[in-house]
Amino acid sequence: MMNQQDGNGSFETKSGFVTILGRPNVGKSTLMNQLIGQKVAITSNKPQTTRNKIRTVYTEERGQVIFVDTPGIHKSKNKLGDYMVDTAVKAIDDVDLVLWLVEPTTYVGVGEQQIVRILKDSKKPVVLVINKIDMVKKDEIFGFIDTYKELLPFAEIIPLSARTGENTEELLNVIFKYLPYGPLYYDEDTLTDQPLRQIVAEVIREKSLHALNDEIPHGIAVTIETMKQRKDGSMWDIDASIICERDSHKGIIIGKGGSMLKKIGTNARYEIERLLESKVNLKLFVKVRKEWRDNESLVKNFGYDAKKTFEL
Repeated sequence: MMNQQDGNGSFETKSGFVTILGRPNVGKSTLMNQLIGQKVAITSNKPQTTRNKIRTVYTEERGQVIFVDTPGIHKSKNKLGDYMVDTAVKAIDDVDLVLWLVEPTTYVGVGEQQIVRILKDSKKPVVLVINKIDMVKKDEIFGFIDTYKELLPFAEIIPLSARTGENTEELLNVIFKYLPYGPLYYDEDTLTDQPLRQIVAEVIREKSLHALNDEIPHGIAVTIETMKQRKDGSMWDIDASIICERDSHKGIIIGKGGSMLKKIGTNARYEIERLLESKVNLKLFVKVRKEWRDNESLVKNFGYDAKKTFEL
């Protein structure tokens, strides 16, 4: 059905790469999960949840869209922050279409102005996506559109709700309108290019984000030490480490009598079992690596490698 060519050797399907840009916590990962129809990127109400460039794949009769979810663009304070912003900015060079996701407001802040400067230097078509319209009155949306359309010559402007799915079909129509004709890059059943170990690590980090207070999550990473399926296929054995920056943080992550670590582990194991469709024996450890976010070597060791991330 897919990847067909007509008699002249041209492709009947469209395919291409689409990046989702925006400030931290505007709903980029939620939108991508909604468009794909399945959770493939972690979400939380804390900024900087997404650290890597995450690629997910949407395939249908019209063709294939490879969405590139990027870290939120923000004022960097450390090596990890530099990596995250560079990842988001450089993603623009490798795509066919840019979706700029914003919140419904008539105030254009410093973060949005930074993104405007970045997009002005790009020659890629930009679709403005005004998210969270389920949180405002319908007649207010025209004011938000008027505010933003003065900033850039947008290809299209689409108001929607990533949380409820309202108007996301219209966004897909617009995306396919701007994609070129071409072959499929992935098999039809592929949802993401993330390695399984990375997905599991991100699930554990998500559950840590949900459980811990605002200060600690920015300073944690998760590494998978071992991940093996038993020979009889009955269970996966996974050992993972939660990395933090201070001894005091280690105590908070473990909790009184190990209560917090147990909560994180229980919540993570439930979702990992759904992901792997198998029972999981999950063991979590907590390690301190002081100021790791400002250590370029440790940043790379914990999976945030710019060279790997920028390759398409």
